Amino acid sequence: MTRLKLYKVSADYLDSIRKIEPKVSLLKERRPFLGILIKIEKNNYLAPLTSPKTKHKTMKNLEDFIKIDSGNYGAINLNNMIPVPEGKYEEININEEKDNFYKILLQNQLTWCNKNKEIIIKKAENLRNKKFNNKLRKELDDRVCDFEKLENFINFN
Repeated sequence: MTRLKLYKVSADYLDSIRKIEPKVSLLKERRPFLGILIKIEKNNYLAPLTSPKTKHKTMKNLEDFIKIDSGNYGAINLNNMIPVPEGKYEEININEEKDNFYKILLQNQLTWCNKNKEIIIKKAENLRNKKFNNKLRKELDDRVCDFEKLENFINFN
């Protein structure tokens, strides 16, 4: 299995899919929609990473949320993962990051993700499949992107 890498999604693509799925995260000035790319069935999904926050320390890992190193390096928001077609994402070169603190954070996040990639991929696949088959409890279903709608959009555009 190949190593996970960090990618960012084009702003134009995010704007276009947000029109059909408003749960898609907005871009932040400091940190773009950045995450790891996971192949689920025939689609590439980008699972976004979030920077560490104090609340991550007390939060639990859930079906749609994975703490990175117990929250020390942030988290993976599987509920906000999106299918992304070729050409709408580009690999991040961590070594080009000028902010040393941010560079180290990205390196730590990526290292942890690669050590735990089988768990991450399995959780992402399970979440997607449960959403497709209407098997999520309401609270979870309400915060998870509509993967089927997004896949239909990219496969027919």
